[in-house]
Amino acid sequence: MKSTIFVKPGKVEIQDIDKPTIQKDDDAIIHVLRACVCGSDLWAYRDLEAKDPNSENSGHEAIGIVEKVGDAITTIKPGDFVIAPFTHGCGHCAACRAGYEGSCQSHSDNFSSGYQAEYIRYQHAEWSLVKIPGKPEDYSDGMLNSLLSLADVMATGYHAARVANVKTGDTVVVVGDGAVGLCGVIAAQMRSAKRIIAMSRHEDREKLATEFGATDIIAERGDEAVDKVMALTNGAGADAVLECVGSELSTNTAMRVARPGAIVGRVGLPHTPKTDLTGPFYSNLVVAGGPASVTTYDKSVLLKAVLDGDIHPGKVFTKRFTLDDIDTAYQAMAKREAIKSLVVVG
Repeated sequence: MKSTIFVKPGKVEIQDIDKPTIQKDDDAIIHVLRACVCGSDLWAYRDLEAKDPNSENSGHEAIGIVEKVGDAITTIKPGDFVIAPFTHGCGHCAACRAGYEGSCQSHSDNFSSGYQAEYIRYQHAEWSLVKIPGKPEDYSDGMLNSLLSLADVMATGYHAARVANVKTGDTVVVVGDGAVGLCGVIAAQMRSAKRIIAMSRHEDREKLATEFGATDIIAERGDEAVDKVMALTNGAGADAVLECVGSELSTNTAMRVARPGAIVGRVGLPHTPKTDLTGPFYSNLVVAGGPASVTTYDKSVLLKAVLDGDIHPGKVFTKRFTLDDIDTAYQAMAKREAIKSLVVVG
């Protein structure tokens, strides 16, 4: 089968590898219909973090059709149309019961990879896979894209809003204008924030953030961005901040624009050598977050919101590619020609 291989920084390619098989009784084999490129995939692609040459791709978002299941699987069957979350919670440990399956205590292999491929082996499928009603042909192209977003970015944006305790009437700052940040805008709007300040300096992302519910756009960075937020909030700062990048600058900015006692919902994969917590200490600031609770959010709120047409997170996919064009898909995101690259597989 075709699968993406990370050759070296700046290059991924399609190679023919063995089709995955059932290895454990809670596995499922899924025929991938749509996958995509995540901003986190670009860290190694841009040579900003180490990854072994000629290794499995880090893709972790997919929707597809179940082909086979292990003997322990009772909740899905071959032929089911599913979302494959990037987290693999068990559903019964303390973390999962609290709604934090991104930190599941039952599995050491809790995160997906290798999903930019024709078929994937999905581990711990009994609880974590999310069944979509009907068949792919029942849905529009746009709806399929929104369903794909529920494998990661929409749930991750929602996680930022949840852990930041965004509530009715809040002023929220979203740091990051990638797909996760834009989905964070959607999540803040879903949770009835009154004012949503999105930080963006790219016209296509600004337009989408506004469409999703942003009331203000700040293009500046660093001290200027902080000053702008303070001006917009009459010097108070934000009630909640969604940090959706993970860089040192974004983390620092997020903590500086929050009012005393606010919560920073941090979902950007951290790439910070160190964080000075002295300022947050004196501001009684809460910093929360981590890997998203994808299955929990999909089953409780997000899948219904997509199916009802209340939200349209699939609009973050602004360029479309075939699996054979996977390197071009990476390049489009690396060059900021696409907000998020869709990869049509099946």
